[in-house]
Formats: sequence, structure tokens, C-alpha cells
Amino acid sequence: MPVLTPTEARSCLPVVGSDTLVPLVDGTTIAYANLDCAASAPALVAVAERVTTTLPLYASVHRGAGYLSQVSTALYEASRQTIGAFVGARTDDVTVITRNTTDSLNLLAGCVPAGPDGEPGRVLVLDVEHHANLLPWQRSAGGATVLHGEDSVAATLAALRTELARAPYALLALTGASNVTGEYLPVADVVALAHEAGARVALDGAQLVPHRRFSLAETGVDYISYSGHKTYAPFGSGALVGRRDWLDAGTPYLAGGGAVRQVDVDSVVWTTAPARHEAGSPNVIGAVALAAACDALAALPAGTLEAHEAFLRERLVSGLEAIPGVQVVRAWADAVDPVGVVTFSVVDHDPGLVAAYLSAEYGIGVRDGRFCAHPLLSRLGYAAGAIRASVGVGTTLEEVERLLGALSTFVTDGPGATYEVVDACWTVSPDPRPLPEGSGLSGLIATAAAGFIAESAGCGPLLDQQ
Repeated sequence: MPVLTPTEARSCLPVVGSDTLVPLVDGTTIAYANLDCAASAPALVAVAERVTTTLPLYASVHRGAGYLSQVSTALYEASRQTIGAFVGARTDDVTVITRNTTDSLNLLAGCVPAGPDGEPGRVLVLDVEHHANLLPWQRSAGGATVLHGEDSVAATLAALRTELARAPYALLALTGASNVTGEYLPVADVVALAHEAGARVALDGAQLVPHRRFSLAETGVDYISYSGHKTYAPFGSGALVGRRDWLDAGTPYLAGGGAVRQVDVDSVVWTTAPARHEAGSPNVIGAVALAAACDALAALPAGTLEAHEAFLRERLVSGLEAIPGVQVVRAWADAVDPVGVVTFSVVDHDPGLVAAYLSAEYGIGVRDGRFCAHPLLSRLGYAAGAIRASVGVGTTLEEVERLLGALSTFVTDGPGATYEVVDACWTVSPDPRPLPEGSGLSGLIATAAAGFIAESAGCGPLLDQQ
């Protein structure tokens, strides 16, 4: 992998908002440092441009006779092809347009077939998973076995092999890259041991696809899901791509128009995938946006994104480890080539306070909490949460250095402002920062939003939707 110099460690692709100024508590403004790409990545400029071009062409799809309806249908179906091709879909694979990874995995959970004995197919997962790749399987017809990950990749693979040999499983559902540590298991090894045991493999690609080239055809993975909002296309779309047979026969995800061949007052004949799982008017703009992101990422020279992220991650990890009291979280001691997601803690300091400080005094956005990966954080000893910094195509070395400098100051001098817990979240007290002009927010709306976040999660940063 190429080694980048600091001069070369600029953004790979231009993103919307890279020059957005945010207010600090001292009354100044600074360019926002978005180190929370693992939660929601900013839109690529190329995506915003494609959406702007497409909006005047938007109309109903699939059943409209009008010219713009035909154009919109063509745009939607062309986008489907691009979205599938981006993850190396095989000729007979299906690409279903969904809302996000969570949507995709819930859809797939309804398509796992019964085994030869007629019993519902059972799913095997690890405790390292994001809740999106855990909860759908637990409430699926066959249920799920949750296997505790071991301290090393080698030991975890051995545990998977043992469990797959112990009982029949229809599916092994696994993260493509951890949303907590950026680490992952080698795909080739996972596919080999699962297929040998007669199980299919579904990858949660939410943190893999935006960071690494991936191919279903080359790896033998059976299904992959990913989200537009993590792939620089935050327009409400995602995808499930994989083998047709389960998707053609599985329970239709939504009951409604477009998913059927014939409806009578007391019966229905469902159509095949992908339409079988796309009832209702589809998100044409979201599909176009995701396809534009796929085009832009695919056009990068091979290795460019990987080298960019590796350089920034290495600097981030080495810088964090040099700060007294900062601990970097790892799931597997022998993991190699992790993606640009790094979680850490500051000993004896609440993660929420550290995150609020970074935002209010340095204009840095990070994530704190348990990242919708409660079992993993608990097993690793961070049941109270931690802090996550994540990089992407638009991240610069300056932003990483700003984070490291801010943390060093926090450890040596403490915060410069006063903070308190309000509605279970740390905040500046009082907070002098104004709301963005033209945002449409008011004190009433902002307060209501904060109350919703606190009530639904205990604290907003605990949420990390995929």
C-alpha cells in the first residue's frame, strides 16, 4: 500500500460542507471537522450535482406513460445496475433498493428458508455486531445463536468453525468491518468455513463498502447490504445485493402496490425480486444519489482511498496512544488493515463530556456512547461507552491533528468552558453558540428534538443507525 506524505494526505474527493463554519464557545468560528463519518458521511459534491440534475426529471416510475415517468424509470433501473455492480454482483444476483443497511437485513431475515427437516433456518452471528445485524436475526423465524468473539482473529475463526460443525445453520451473518474498531475477519476464510458447513454468508457492509473495494463474485459472499448515508449519498437509500432464490421465495418485505402480479379481494400473487420487496413508490432520488456515489468511488485509482485512510488512521492511533490516559479500543489483537474507524476512551472522564468539549471548543464532531454495539462494548470493558473518531474520503490530516491537539489539552488542562448534563446529555452551560441562520430551527424545535433524543436513547450519541 502506498505511503502518503502529509502534503498528500488531503481529501480524496470533494464533499459538501467541507468549508462549513461552526461557532465555538469563545465566539469565534472554525471549519467543521467531521470525524463522525462512520455514523453519517457527508454527501460527495458529485452526488449533490447528480441529484440537482435529476430533480427536474423526477416523476412516477414503472407504471407511468408520460415521458418523464419513462425517464425516471430508466434512471431508477440504471441506478440499480450501478449499485449492484459496485459490489461485484454476479449475473444472477438481485439488487433490492432499500432505506439502509438495517432495512436490508430485516428484509433478508424474512427470506431465510426452512431447513431440510422443515424447521426454520437458524442464523449464526457474533457479539461484535451492530444491532442492525443482530436484532433482525434474533426475532426471525429460526432465531439466532450469538457466539462470543475471541481475543484474536484466529481464535474467532476457530470458534466459528466449531459452532458451524455443531449444528446446522442456514446463514452466517457477519460484519464486513466493525463500526467500533474498524477491524474485520478475513472474508475468504469466513466464506470457506461457512460454505463447507452448508451455510450462506451475509455481510453487513455498512462500514466496509465505503472504505474498501468489494466483490460478491470474487469473494463468494452470498449477500451484502450497505447504506447510502454512510457511502456519501445521504438521500435515504441503501441496498441488499445477493442470490436470487431466497429473495424470490421469501416473505415480501412490504405488502403493497408494485410487489404483486395479481390481487383479488381474498388472495394475492406476489411477483419475484426485486419488485417483490419494493412495494410502494420507490426512492428514485435516493437510488440516483447512491449510484452517483458508487460511480465516484469506483473512478478513484486503485488503492487511493485505502492509502488515504491508512495514513490518517495510523496517525490517529499513534497520536492517541501517545496521550497519557487515552486507551484505543481493539477487538482482535491480530487484526490487519482495519478501516478508518477508531474508538478510544479517556480514563476517568465521561465520553459524553469529552465529545461535548471537542465540539464546543474545537469544532470537532465525534461520536460517543456504545455505537449500537452494546454486547461488544460490554465484553471489551466499556459498558459505559467510549468515543469514536472516523475518517472518510473528505477527511484531512489537519482535522486529525486538531483532534489530537484538543485531546492533549483536555488531559493536561481540562475543558475551558463549563459543562453539565441536560436531558442525559453533556452540554455547555450556558451555551452561547447560535443556531445556523436559515436552518428553520427555533428554540422550541431544538428543545423538542433534544427531548426526543434523550427519551429515545438515554443520550443522542448512543444512537448509531445503519
